[in-house]
Amino acid sequence: MTQADAARFPDPARFGRVAVLMGGRSAERDISLQGGKAVLAALRRCGVEAEAVDAAAADLLQQLRDGGYRCAFNMLHGRGGEDGVIQGALELLGLPYTGSGVLGSALAMDKLRAKQLWAGVGLPTPDFVVVRGEPDLARARELGFPLMLKPVREGSSLGMSKVGAAAELASAWQQARDYDDTVLAERWIDGPEYTAAVLGDAVLPLIRLETPRSFYDYAAKYEADSTRYHCPCGLPEVEERALQQLSLQAFRALGASGWGRVDLMLDGDGRPWLIEVNTVPGMTDHSLVPMAAQAAGMDMQELVWRILETSLEEAA
Repeated sequence: MTQADAARFPDPARFGRVAVLMGGRSAERDISLQGGKAVLAALRRCGVEAEAVDAAAADLLQQLRDGGYRCAFNMLHGRGGEDGVIQGALELLGLPYTGSGVLGSALAMDKLRAKQLWAGVGLPTPDFVVVRGEPDLARARELGFPLMLKPVREGSSLGMSKVGAAAELASAWQQARDYDDTVLAERWIDGPEYTAAVLGDAVLPLIRLETPRSFYDYAAKYEADSTRYHCPCGLPEVEERALQQLSLQAFRALGASGWGRVDLMLDGDGRPWLIEVNTVPGMTDHSLVPMAAQAAGMDMQELVWRILETSLEEAA
């Protein structure tokens, strides 16, 4: 660690030995490994004694119990890592961890429950139909086209597709079913897409996403060089603040905490619509939270340091 970093990140020993949880067994394993390695390198540059732990290991809990760790930095995406499962295990071990607790993780991961909760407290989210079998496709058609079809419990836009006509609906449903038995058909919002990174009690500058693809899918997120990220997002300051406040409301309504990301869209009339919350956002070189942090004056080291600090704050 450089002398300048030592001044910026005093007393890293207070975190003790940190397990950076990555990999796992979900469909997002590769992205988790990429982000986990980036977090690990940044923590070490801060002087934190951090160690990579692959959550796919059969003896994971024993490793965490016997490894002398004081806290865990969770970089697991998808099922098992972002849905309350690893959070419950860490609670049983008495090991503080970054991100949302069991309830917030489970609700945010389940897009259906998240939307039902938002609707119940009066927060705007697009109309939807739950598709569990072919008879439900007729109800989905009533929403009109285009539609977005997505598996209820999956991330990184896996299994998602934009459906432009009734003839495409059945195949899109089958594609989503490969990831989850329960599929969400959601009214398409035709307008710009924004994302709001939450860090503690603050919302970082909004990012406006622009892609030539039909929507911000897996390729647009992780592979394409054609995706554009606008930060500043281009909205008037008062409108950006309003969307930041709405994002924080949506985040807290699900019981999420620590850090995360809220995705939302504006329709043609400028009305906002909440899409989803990510409680363990990506941290790769294509990821949005590091971009927003940079716009707020934070480099990767300060970002991971502040995220790690929330783990001890939540445990206090």
